[in-house]
Amino acid sequence: MQNNKILVAPLNRGLGHATRCIPVIDALENHGFEPIIASDGTTLELLKKEFPHLKTIELPGYHAEYAKTGAFFKLKILLQMPRMFLAIRHENKLVCNIVKEHNLAGIISDSRLGAYCKNVPTVFLTHQLNILSGSTTALATKIHQYFLRRFTQCWVPDVETSPNLSGKLGHTEDPGIKPKYIGLLSRLHKKTTEKQYSLMVLLSGGEPQRTELEEKLRAELKKYNGKTLFVQGLIEPEQKMVKEGNTLFYNYMNTAQIEEAMNQSEVVLCRPSYTNVMDLAKLCKKAFFIPVPGEYEQEYLAKKLKRSNTVPYALQDNFKIKNLGKAHMYKGLKSVECAIKWKDLFSLFESK
Repeated sequence: MQNNKILVAPLNRGLGHATRCIPVIDALENHGFEPIIASDGTTLELLKKEFPHLKTIELPGYHAEYAKTGAFFKLKILLQMPRMFLAIRHENKLVCNIVKEHNLAGIISDSRLGAYCKNVPTVFLTHQLNILSGSTTALATKIHQYFLRRFTQCWVPDVETSPNLSGKLGHTEDPGIKPKYIGLLSRLHKKTTEKQYSLMVLLSGGEPQRTELEEKLRAELKKYNGKTLFVQGLIEPEQKMVKEGNTLFYNYMNTAQIEEAMNQSEVVLCRPSYTNVMDLAKLCKKAFFIPVPGEYEQEYLAKKLKRSNTVPYALQDNFKIKNLGKAHMYKGLKSVECAIKWKDLFSLFESK
């Protein structure tokens, strides 16, 4: 295969876009392609640690800022929209230059709206065909789908039929959108192991909400007697580990460590990001969710899974450590079986 370079460009928003691209990058390498990673911020730093042998390119960030309170979440995002549209346009020009410079065979964009180029096959990877934003849902979805149509294909990491994980986020009746449902994307594998932790806390997401939740959980954990593993979600140059009472703190963990720790934990406390939901389903875990205040997508997923008696949740301001007991009363997540047909998906990039 002569022209085998594929640009993989995940959005830098939390760590979920980065971690769900890990199995994509692995599969590309296993099928004879040469991935080039393009992103910014903590997403790029995480993928550099996972794939130190691969070429990386820094793209400009969208620099979306998040409100301190959920009540102002949507307003803050709306005020930033003009700046984000300019960033998307700039990103598109840079990506087209990268296509020429590196003679790319294609692009896989995980939620980066400007990471496409008409000269090569392009994929938009997303679990959101519809953007839930309250009273602006219809407008936000229309704008989002306008960008989706600029890509050759749209891959949704879910199954088309019911039951599924993404619900109305990843399923649309719009005939102009023809997604490929590829199955669940997770870097993790279920293993039979003895339980080492009563609780695993897995933090991620944008600031200041990541720090707000960490501070709240640190205070609540002082009342908790179970053995706890706390992963802060801070991608720093060196891994750090500190023990405080019954809690073992890590600033970050790599894929192998996360996989082992989640398998060894009875309950996982985390945000209901879609990547976390997929990982927990793959491992068939019991969990407890705390959505980012004001983030409609996470609130929707949390409510959907609670209604199906799968996972309980609490709002960030209302969470108390005693709430964790509810996790054992719910059935927990189960995997939606659907083998990903990588060879068929990657045929899009093969020279005709």
